[in-house]
Amino acid sequence: MKSPSPILVASSEIESRRVLKEILEREGYETICVSCISECVDVLASQDVQLIFSEKNLTDGDYRELLRCSKSKKPGVRIVVTSRHADWDEYKEALQAGAFDLIASPCQPTDVLWMVIQAKRDEYQRAALARTTTLAAAAGA
Repeated sequence: MKSPSPILVASSEIESRRVLKEILEREGYETICVSCISECVDVLASQDVQLIFSEKNLTDGDYRELLRCSKSKKPGVRIVVTSRHADWDEYKEALQAGAFDLIASPCQPTDVLWMVIQAKRDEYQRAALARTTTLAAAAGA
């Protein structure tokens, strides 16, 4: 299933951005590439982004700063952290901080596409829960 909203790719490394962009665009997804958190914030303010792939460390901060910024701009956005040192402790730390998931970098196509599938599934589940809650509230009124 194709995403109607663009996927944001945030990395200070040109090659990492290129790899992710190619993987996503080969599957038909629109991407927006940025290199720092301030650019991410600008995109979040102007675009309907639901999924971000963010390098662990960007030039002006790390993914935790992006998580804080995204909560105020787009509470439902999912952030997948990419890291060269993806180990169990780093994975747990990212999830505890509020990331949607963490994958190893350089990114493999199957990992990236699995994250897109998982994010879409999460989006549909949230939407279904919201509809159910709304219907239940209307029935109770």
